[in-house]
Parts: sequence; C-alpha cells; structure tokens
Amino acid sequence: MEFGLLGAVEVRDSGASVDVGHVRQQSVLVALLVEEGRPVPVDRLLDRVWGERAPLRARETLYGYVSKLRKLLELDIERSPAGYRLTVAPDQVDLFRFRALVRQGALDEALGLWRGQAVEGLESPWFDALRESLHAERLAAELDRNDVALADGRHAALLPSLRLLAADRRHDERVAAQLMLALHRSGNDAEALRHYETVRRELADELGADPSKPLQDLHQRILAGDSALSHVEPGPRQLPAPPPWFTGREQELAALAPPGTAVITAIGGTGGIGKTALALHWAHLHLGDFPDGQLYVNLRGFDPSAGPTPPEAVLREFLEALGEEAIPAGLDARAARYRGLMAGRRILVVLDNARSTEQVVPLLPGPDATVLVTSRLKLAGLVAAHGARSVSLDVLHHADARAFLEVRLGAERVAAGPGVVADLVSWCDGLPLALSIVAARAAMEPDFPLAVFAQELREQPLDALDAGEIGTNLRSVFSWSVAALSAEAARAFGLLGTVGTADVSLPAVAALLDRPAARTRMVLRELENAHLLQQHVPGRYRMHDLVGLYAADLAADAGSRLADFYAATARAAALTLEPHKPLPAHESGHALSFLDNAAAMAWFDAEHGCLMAEQRQALACGAFGVAWMIGRTLNNYHVRRGRTLDDVEVWLGALRAAEALGDETKQANAHFCLGTDYVELGQSSLGHQHFERSLELFARSGDHAAHGSAHRAMAWAAEFEGDLEKALEHSLRALEMFRAAGTEIREAESLNEVGWRYACLGRYAEARTYCEDAMLLNEKLGHTEGAAATLDSLAHIASHDGRHDDAVAHYREALALYREVDNSAEEATVLDHLGDVLAAAGNDAEAREQWTRALELYERQGRASEAAAVVAKLGSAGGRSRSARR
Repeated sequence: MEFGLLGAVEVRDSGASVDVGHVRQQSVLVALLVEEGRPVPVDRLLDRVWGERAPLRARETLYGYVSKLRKLLELDIERSPAGYRLTVAPDQVDLFRFRALVRQGALDEALGLWRGQAVEGLESPWFDALRESLHAERLAAELDRNDVALADGRHAALLPSLRLLAADRRHDERVAAQLMLALHRSGNDAEALRHYETVRRELADELGADPSKPLQDLHQRILAGDSALSHVEPGPRQLPAPPPWFTGREQELAALAPPGTAVITAIGGTGGIGKTALALHWAHLHLGDFPDGQLYVNLRGFDPSAGPTPPEAVLREFLEALGEEAIPAGLDARAARYRGLMAGRRILVVLDNARSTEQVVPLLPGPDATVLVTSRLKLAGLVAAHGARSVSLDVLHHADARAFLEVRLGAERVAAGPGVVADLVSWCDGLPLALSIVAARAAMEPDFPLAVFAQELREQPLDALDAGEIGTNLRSVFSWSVAALSAEAARAFGLLGTVGTADVSLPAVAALLDRPAARTRMVLRELENAHLLQQHVPGRYRMHDLVGLYAADLAADAGSRLADFYAATARAAALTLEPHKPLPAHESGHALSFLDNAAAMAWFDAEHGCLMAEQRQALACGAFGVAWMIGRTLNNYHVRRGRTLDDVEVWLGALRAAEALGDETKQANAHFCLGTDYVELGQSSLGHQHFERSLELFARSGDHAAHGSAHRAMAWAAEFEGDLEKALEHSLRALEMFRAAGTEIREAESLNEVGWRYACLGRYAEARTYCEDAMLLNEKLGHTEGAAATLDSLAHIASHDGRHDDAVAHYREALALYREVDNSAEEATVLDHLGDVLAAAGNDAEAREQWTRALELYERQGRASEAAAVVAKLGSAGGRSRSARR
C-alpha cells in the first residue's frame, strides 16, 4: 500500500488506485498519516478535519470514518487514551520518502515526487497551514538543489526554472541571487543587473526595505566584473565526510542558520546524541552556500587522552588552510589575522566538540561567515555575549530510530522481526550512538538474528552497547562528560542513579543530596549544562534512560534520605486531606508541608509515579516502615482519583510490609482496603477473603474504630454486589463500633451511609432522619468530604420524595464541595446523579451536559462500567440509573 500526499490524495495497492472515500474521510487518513506513528487526540483530530465547522455529532462521525478506513484499507489504526495512532512504513508515504531523499542530498529525485499542490482538495484551517508548510519544504529543497547545481556549473540548465521561480517569488532575495548568478555565469550581466534593480525597487515600494547585504554585495561584484564569480573559487575544504546513515532531525535542521545568513549556532546535547552528525549533514546539504570554503576542527573538549585543543593551535591550522604563510605569534595576533582573511568571504566554520565559550571565542571569524559549534555543554556565554542561537538535541523519535536501523541494516532484515526491532529501538531509547553501536554489531554479524542483540540489551544494556573501541563504548562516552564535572556535581550524578523513577522533583533531590533547595538547584544546573540531566518541566528533572543506567553504575550510598523524604511528605499530604485519620510519625529534615487540599492533591498528582516506585524499592531493600507508610498515605488519593488498580498495587506492597513487621493491625487495614478494591474490580471472591481476614485480625486487636472500618468496607461491597439488606446490616454494625470508639467523624460518615442504605431499600423517612443527623454532625466537625457525601444522599432522598428543586440544590452543593477537596472520583458520580434528576424533570439539554462531564471523568479514571452506563443514557431519551457508590 502506497500513500500520496504531494498532490491530490491518492492510495495505491500494488499500483492500482484505491478509492478512499469522500473528502472528510480522506482528511482523517491524512491527519493521521502525517504524524508518522504518533497518536492524535480525538479533539485535535476533529479540529484538523472540520475546524470550527464541525457537525453536531462530529465524534460519532469521526468514529465512523476511522472504522471505514480500517475495513477499506486494512489499516491498523490503534485507539488509546492518547488518541488515534496510524503507523505505516516510511517508504509507503511519498512525503516521508521526499524528506528522506532531501536528507540524503538526492534533491532532484525528491522534487520529482511532487505531483501538484500538497493534499489538494482537503479544506480546513489546519490543512491550509499543512499545505503551506509542505510547500515551504518543497521550496527549500528546490533552492538547495539550485545552489548545488550552480556550484557544479549547471547554471544554463537552471535559467528557465529560475526565471519562473523569480517571477513567482518577487521578494525572495535568495531566488534573486540565484537568478543573477546564473545570468552572470551565462554571460548576461545586463539582465542580471536589471533584475537586481527590479527587486530593489519593489522592496522599497512595497516593503520600505533595501536589499540584504549579501544581495547588494553580489550586485557590486557583478558591476565590478569580479572574475571570481565565474567559477567556484578554490578554498579550504576541510569538512569530514557526511554521516552515511543520517535520519530524522527535520526540526533541528530547520532551526540551524538559514543558508546565506551569517550567524553563530551552538548545537548542544549529551554524548552520543548526534551533534557532530547533525552539523556535518547540514553543512554538506548547504555546500553551495559557502563557495569560499569550509573550515573544520575537532576541539577535543572531552577527549580522555588529551586536553582541549588550545585556540592558538587551531588558529595556526586555519591560517595555513587559508593560504597564510607567515603565521604571527600569540593568540591575539593570530585571531586578528584570521578575522582579516575571513572578511568578505562566505565560509562555513565548524567548531566541533567545544569545551567552553572561552575556547570558542578566539575562533569566531567576523560578520561574513557562518559558524556551527557543537558541545556537550550549553555554552551560555556564547549565547549571551555573542548572540549565538542555541539548538539542543534530544533523542530521535521512534519512527526515525527505526528508519535509521532500516537504512543501516536493510529494510528486509528489519522487516523480518518487527517486534524485535521495536525492542532494540526501545532499549536504545532514541540515542543515536546506541543505535549506531547496535547496528554496527549487527552488521558485523549478518547471520545472527536481531533477537540476539535485543536479548543482550534487555539483560545488560550498557554491556551490549560496547563495540570494543573508543567512541563505540557508551560507558566511556558518558564518563568523559562526568569527568568534566565539579566534585559536588559528580557526587549528585551518582546519587541520582539511586532514584529509579522517570523523573524527580527539586525538593526530593534536595533531600537526596541533603542540601538546601537553593544550593541543590545550582548543582543540578551544572548537570543540565552538561546535558546529563534535563529539567523537562519547572522543578522536575529527568535523565535519559541510558544515562540513568550509567549513573546507577556509579551510584553512591544515599542512606534512606530520599525514602524518608517521600514517606514523611506523603504523611503530611495525607493528613492535610484527612486530618482526622491518625498516622504514625515519620521523620525527614526535608519533608514538605501543605496549606490545603489542593496543594496536597497537586503534590500527589506530581509525585504519584515516584511514590509507587519508592514503595517498590523500599520493599526490595527491607525498609518496611517506608513501604507501609507510602501504601497507607496513597489510599485516600487513589479513592479521590478513581485509581483502583494502583490502590491494589500499593496495598499489596503495604500488606507485605505489615507482615514483615509482624503488625496485625496494619495487616488488617491492608486486608479490608484490598477487599474493597477487589470487589470494585469484579473479583468478589478474592475481595471477601480479604474482608474475612481483616475481621479476624480486628477482632483480636480490640480496636473498635478499626473494626468499624472493616464493617464499613463490607457494607460498601455488599451494596456493590446488590445485597442491600446485608449492606445495611454492616452499616449499622460499623456505626455501633464507631460510637463505641468515640470517633465522631467516622460516626458522621456512618450515619450518612446507614441513611443511604435505608434509601436504597425504599425506606425514605428513616433514611432522611439518619442523613440529617449526619449533616448536623459533619457541620459541627467541619468535615467537608463527609458533608458532600451526605448532600448526595439527601439529594437522592429528595428526588424520590418529589422535591425536585431540593434534589438539584443538594447535588450542586455536593459538587462544589467535592471540587473544593479535589475529589474527582466523587465529582464524576455526583455529575452523573445530577444528570439523572435533571432528565427526570424534563431538562434534557442540561442533563446531557452533566452526563457528558461525568463521562469524561469516568473515562479518564478508567471506570468502564460507569462510562458505559452514561453512554447508554446519552444515547437514549434520558433513562436514569445510579452508579455504584464507594
């Protein structure tokens, strides 16, 4: 199957045209194809296809289009929470082939793929912008092709197309320069000078601007009869060969200096990220823009065998390459002579592997040349003092990494094991050096299946990424960067190797290093500057996976500082959410505190993955107190966010910790929470096993409050399973236990739950009495979440009593309180209930609005059964059903 986007949209199967359907269906296909395997959220897809003119049932229409495309073209269009994803091989799409050919320098072949206007016939603001962007890519390739042709002496053949292009792009000075140079080299100076005058006049009249300096200089050189324009002048040609298997990096290539513009660009990134490859690839693409030559030097800023190359030595080499015979002594004299020789010349200077701004500054040539600098450091001084552009490289996208392996190993070998190749790409995590090492090892062993190398990467990633020579050993490459760090930053790098999470916050690192936050920030900035660490959002840091593995190799002993920080701060956050629940103390000199519910929930949101990982690490190293505390403190957060599966994982960990500690009360708490979770997940038998074990342990403990909590959980489970009489029995037993324990907050919650169960049994008078008592006690105690739950019950009772306005008011008040405490799980349930009441009163429009909001939250929380029930209600005239309560 082949897809054509560089003209009218077309699909061909074995050369035969395939009818893709009408324009909107074609639009969906193209909007997915251009992402090269990246997911497209549904809302973004709707905007791309329709813009602001989406029909009333746009989502349903979109789902229909996707379904038809799957059947018609047998495409694997995957649906996930991130959106729709369509993955096809790069050589199946003419746009991707065009870009690959441009990267390889095969510009004529690339331009030959165009058949007309890109995605012709597709209409929306997004497609208009896409079409404009693709035509800009085509023009850039055409202009690059012209430069190469002029450098090769093919000016006569270019003249017809250049005249047409210049007429179409009257203000494009690069096109004007190409036409003038081609005319001059064809012996037609008069027309070249007339064209310059036409451009100059139109720029002045229409834009109020003069021609750029390069165009003015060309005009003067033609006027002066400069013979050097008639041929490519000899000059230094020091560039190493271009990287043979370069792939991807379209955005980074576009971010480098535009051809013909004299600027300094600093390319930064960690070792092995492909800085030199990018610089050399771009340089070879634009050789025609630098007719006076190219200078190149490896400054050896991080060479383990020698120190950085002194600027004096580099200047000697550059002066000799520029034809200077008498080399002056001293750095300043050489730099001055160098700048003098470079004045007026269009030369590219590539300063590779720089150690510092100080090493680079004497090698800057002046205003006429273009400079590319690569470094493992960010070279902030070069940006601040010399106006350099900064281009930071990140890892390759998955599709580009796969394309690299295809180019290096052959499409047939890669296609033979798509799953294995996906593993290779995943373990290399988009790092070009890692991909190169794997590809080199596989190329040297052509008879070995790729699964052999994937298995090595899975078992020992850093060992597998060692091809046996300097520069092909990932540990060595990373070690050169670490060796350049200060002692404090090197220690921090090793300690960060103990973290084991995808990212980490500044306060957590401060606890890990046992330093104040301000000092920690400065240390982390040094690691950022060395591209060993990335602050991907303000205040949160992450390492590339392979850098993290290397840091783990160097890991220093951090004791329990980070674990204690997470446990103590999670305790503080949990107490902020539920101040009435006692928690044992846990000390950390770096623990955070929280002003309100919103701050505590925001911290749990940000640190959830880290807390889960920290609990696993604590169990592995025998820190059972930390493992218990993290499991216990995450419970209420998981309930508020509807994250039941995560709650099962942390309670299983907490149960292991409680058993290791020999603490039966902690074990009982873990069992009844697991019982609740398993019942909610539809595993009732397993849930009741945990309930029975919790009752057995609580009965031995004599703890009335804990015993009451177990009955309370079993009441919820009984209701969930449809046994309302049993649910009421457990609720009354829980209320009795809480009163015996003297815990008023739990008493208030149980009063509401008894009332709710009476209501479910149709005994509304009794229900209302219990719930009103609960409301009074909640208000006395200032228990916001308890009040919200009771208002939900009172609203349900009011609706059955025929008090519609009271029901709506109670639901709206409950909704406000749940939002106040950031309990999105119960917010979804109340929205669902509110929609039911509004629908029963005939207010269908507002009912649909509330159900739609509930559905969005249910889907985000993974609550499939509740979501399905709401979908059914939205699809009908407004039936009513109550969702399960927790």
